[in-house]
Amino acid sequence: MAIPKTLGIIAGNRDLPVLLAREARAAGVHRLVAVAMQGETDAALGEHVDEIIWVKIGQLSKLIKAFKSSEVKQCVMVGQIAPDNLFKLRPDLRAIKLLASLEKKNAHTIFGGIADELAKDKIELIEATQWLQPVMPDKGFTVGPNVTEAQQSDIDYGLCMATEIARLDIGQTIVVKDGAILAVEGWEGTDACLTRGGELAGKNGGGVAIKVAKPNHDFRFDIPCLGEKTLKVCAASKLAVLAFEAGRTLLLDRELVVESANRNGITVCAV
Repeated sequence: MAIPKTLGIIAGNRDLPVLLAREARAAGVHRLVAVAMQGETDAALGEHVDEIIWVKIGQLSKLIKAFKSSEVKQCVMVGQIAPDNLFKLRPDLRAIKLLASLEKKNAHTIFGGIADELAKDKIELIEATQWLQPVMPDKGFTVGPNVTEAQQSDIDYGLCMATEIARLDIGQTIVVKDGAILAVEGWEGTDACLTRGGELAGKNGGGVAIKVAKPNHDFRFDIPCLGEKTLKVCAASKLAVLAFEAGRTLLLDRELVVESANRNGITVCAV
């Protein structure tokens, strides 16, 4: 895909919007216009873009108007934006109409609907992955202790089951121990799934977590990712292994992840 001269960024929380801005700029994008979410987006993003417009989550009309006024023709969506926030906060009329039109309300349908609304105003939502390949490890990446034979068996089994759970659009993370599935990610998100799996693994812990993308994953508005915060949750939950899908998962804060994995004796590997 050709590199656009101007790129819009729909920015959620955490560090990914800043990382994307840096990588896009380095790749030759001349102008960056960010729409940031009040109470979610890190204000530091403003230092890395040419223009930043702040909106409340759910202000779909204002988001689209901001891009149109800045002549943005292509945009990306990066950073966590929890889909349930669209229900907790007060959406504008355009967002209300969008939500009312959806038979099923999940991340895929909600953000897919937003992509359709952008397209109505000739703004294309594209994948951000072309700028993020340096932080998406390939198979063979591993840090921490070597996995045991039993853990490898749980990884192999968990990878198959996690892929099926993701295909059914239930969640993208599961926790396994000794061949038993302890926790499956639902609406509450990855961290809560890891915590629940750790609790069910017993006082000695030892659970194996697996995170994947859907078989037909739409990377325009959802890129599986993990980082230092994920490792903190794994450590607190006494998980032994965190395996993720190679080439389809963002590894943020790599140096901190490596340090945390070694310090806490957690294996982190791309599979």
